[in-house]
Amino acid sequence: MIRPSAIDLFAGAGGATRGLRDAGVSVLAAVENDSAAAETYKRNHPRVHLFASDIRIVEPEELLRASGLVRGQLDILKACPPCQGFSTLAKGTVDQDRNDLVLDVARFVKVLRPKILLLENVPGLRRDARLPVLIDQLTADGYVFLGDALDATSFGVPQRRKRFILFGIREDIKFRFSHEFLELLPDSFGTAARTARHALDHVKRHARPDDPLNVHRLSSPQVRARIESIPVGGNRFDLPEEHQLDCHKKLRTRSAASSYGRIKLDEPAPTMTTRCTTPACGSFVHPTEHRGITLREAATFQTFPVGYIFHGAYGSIERQIGNAVPVRMAKGLGLIALEILRQASTAVASSTGIQLNFPHHFP
Repeated sequence: MIRPSAIDLFAGAGGATRGLRDAGVSVLAAVENDSAAAETYKRNHPRVHLFASDIRIVEPEELLRASGLVRGQLDILKACPPCQGFSTLAKGTVDQDRNDLVLDVARFVKVLRPKILLLENVPGLRRDARLPVLIDQLTADGYVFLGDALDATSFGVPQRRKRFILFGIREDIKFRFSHEFLELLPDSFGTAARTARHALDHVKRHARPDDPLNVHRLSSPQVRARIESIPVGGNRFDLPEEHQLDCHKKLRTRSAASSYGRIKLDEPAPTMTTRCTTPACGSFVHPTEHRGITLREAATFQTFPVGYIFHGAYGSIERQIGNAVPVRMAKGLGLIALEILRQASTAVASSTGIQLNFPHHFP
């Protein structure tokens, strides 16, 4: 049996590729520009043809040749363009060239003609002027779209992480959409809420003693004393006067409330960012121990397998983890895409006159 095929654009460390593979999809090719992330990808997905270069100089025809596919044969094209410019955390000058990579996705869709485009990004993309431009271009090329904001917790990920999900479906794929996205998941895919406790217990049970990611940021004596002063479930507002930061004392509102916050064991972890092991940058202090979380703990909150290999310096690995699509969320999205293709195939077999019912919908 031939497995459904996928190509992964902006592949990063390979979280989405691993999730798609877990869903039963064969990822044939990928593109990633960051050298450390590309090396991480290659070490975990050696059979995938990886283009370790700027996506703007990669020709779509090269991906077809590397995948052994012809135009229109690809099942899923996954794309997660750099999202920092659309994030609510973005500050200062926004890199418009990187944001324009959203529109570069259209170039690949036009040539590859995938049955499904799966685009994942931060919710802020919905408000960006590039999104309607992308949709208009691809609508003219015969795609219909549905998008929604979903939280990774809905996929059983032990982390609060809101993402904008856009499915573009080629108009000859006759699919009648009458469900919420999550209703297309198979019953075997558990969506029960998972907490930080689940993830940390998983690390304790399965991580290797010699795991190089079992490290956390070293703290100065001053920072260590500050962390020791944070009660279980607390944050910077619980610090005694002598441990409060001058910059926080000047704030008149409860902004930066998550800074020096402890992760709550019986709730999902906060969103893993590119500084997800840095206590000053969010609620990234271990629930009970006096330290920030380790790289492996952060990767587990992103549902990477505990044996997943990461390459690069500490800061690079931290960024790779924070930028990744949670593996379990990617698996769920892959299963939804496969269910769309299955239902479309069944519908075509039963009635060639079926009409699409797939509205523009971006709540």
